[in-house]
Amino acid sequence: MDCPHPIGFHAEVRTQYAAAGADVARLVRAVPDDRWRAPTPCRDWDVRTLVNHLAAQHLWVCQAVAGYTPEQIGHRFEGDVLGRNPLGVWTMAVDSAVRALAEPGAPDLLVHLPYGMRDAGGYVRELTAETVVHGWDLARALGETGRMPRDAARYALAEFRSYRDPAGTGRFDPPRTAPPGADSQELLLALTGRDPGWSADRI
Repeated sequence: MDCPHPIGFHAEVRTQYAAAGADVARLVRAVPDDRWRAPTPCRDWDVRTLVNHLAAQHLWVCQAVAGYTPEQIGHRFEGDVLGRNPLGVWTMAVDSAVRALAEPGAPDLLVHLPYGMRDAGGYVRELTAETVVHGWDLARALGETGRMPRDAARYALAEFRSYRDPAGTGRFDPPRTAPPGADSQELLLALTGRDPGWSADRI
């Protein structure tokens, strides 16, 4: 059973997903040994917890596209999935997902997820948007400006705007007020409850 998407959707979701994954890989590669326990803009999450959360989510993709159900996947991706090689696990998770999405028609497949059935392309678009936001979290935790690529910010903003209540998912703080004339990144950060001026030095 499948769910066809409009022309161009497949290429866009694959491109945006791969780009978001590559940006997080760059950041994970840059984490110093003494920064894995550093705070992040995600309340109660340090750098390792944030990266672990992302990796566990992305490990689901190839399993879901292959037809596995949450019951079959079970507790495989719970707890610490990073082990001693966070970068290697992250790279493996994204690469396996990219290969799964490259299969003809893969984004149109309906897949089993913990919250129900969804087309794989929509699921990956959702995951990409969350990865863009968490990439900003990780960048800020490492002392970077967290400036998102313009296309990534626009893509993620469009996805989050399609949700009735992002904060209601339990994954984001209540929305904040965006500044006048806000660009896509500022609107995205406001919608997902981020303080654009967040710094570990202020904690």
